Amino acid sequence: MNMTRSARPVRLRVMILAAVLAAAGLLFAAAQAGSAHAAAARATRASTATWADGPKPTIVLVHGAWADASSWDGVIARLQEEGFTAVAAPNPLRGLTSDSNYLADFLSSIQGPIVLVAHSYGGMVITNAATGNPNVKALVYVDAFIPAQGDTSLGLTTARPGSCVGSANAFAAVPYPGAPAGDFDVYLKTGPDLPYPGFDQCFANDLPASEAAVLAATQSPIAFSAGTEPSGVPAWQTIPSWDVIGTADHVIPPAEQLFMAQRAGAQVTEVDASHLSLISQPGTVTRVILEAARAVS
Repeated sequence: MNMTRSARPVRLRVMILAAVLAAAGLLFAAAQAGSAHAAAARATRASTATWADGPKPTIVLVHGAWADASSWDGVIARLQEEGFTAVAAPNPLRGLTSDSNYLADFLSSIQGPIVLVAHSYGGMVITNAATGNPNVKALVYVDAFIPAQGDTSLGLTTARPGSCVGSANAFAAVPYPGAPAGDFDVYLKTGPDLPYPGFDQCFANDLPASEAAVLAATQSPIAFSAGTEPSGVPAWQTIPSWDVIGTADHVIPPAEQLFMAQRAGAQVTEVDASHLSLISQPGTVTRVILEAARAVS
């Protein structure tokens, strides 16, 4: 009899505990379901979200001389992380007029707003290719030429002292099939030939020597005539522009870059970098591109 009386409280406590656990399980399941629904709603909002009051612009990136589209790899990865479509556009390096026309045709195939970004000689190209294209909302120059009408890239390079490519000793000339009389391909020499300090110290002076050696071996040549063609009506007259200037740039003197940027009314960001800030400082370059995209959206 005593055993029966003592067992009842135990069974009662077990039943109460089971009820409590069951209730807790229901609450946990409800919380999990609510959390899942909230996550799904956030994902739906994210997938349908627009950039400010319109669609996110396509970011088109144009490489310069002695480089190729892979020089934008670090920037493209960061832009993709931010949900942007980023395209490294082809730049044939055959001549300013033909390169600009090529890019203009490429841009015409893109629907919606465009932020157009260029490095080095690519600045000459975008300044001409974007003229008259209403979809190009911003220009971003990275260690680049920002020409006025009539400027040439060779003229801008030597307008101020300090360029490591201001001497013919910097170049190796190579013929190419079908070249017009007097034209040829131009490479940067790998080793020094004074006053030219060599590819690494001229072009890639803030990168590891091993990386500079790979860039020297894989450089894309530019036709000599591209440096002597005068630029046309500049797109920056009607399109807002931004500029990233590497303060350790040995190719285009920073003072000349600043002059061009101020003339164009560009918003300037200075960074402690060589002519290849897009490789050595991709985070800074990406930040400026995003600033431009937000400003024009």
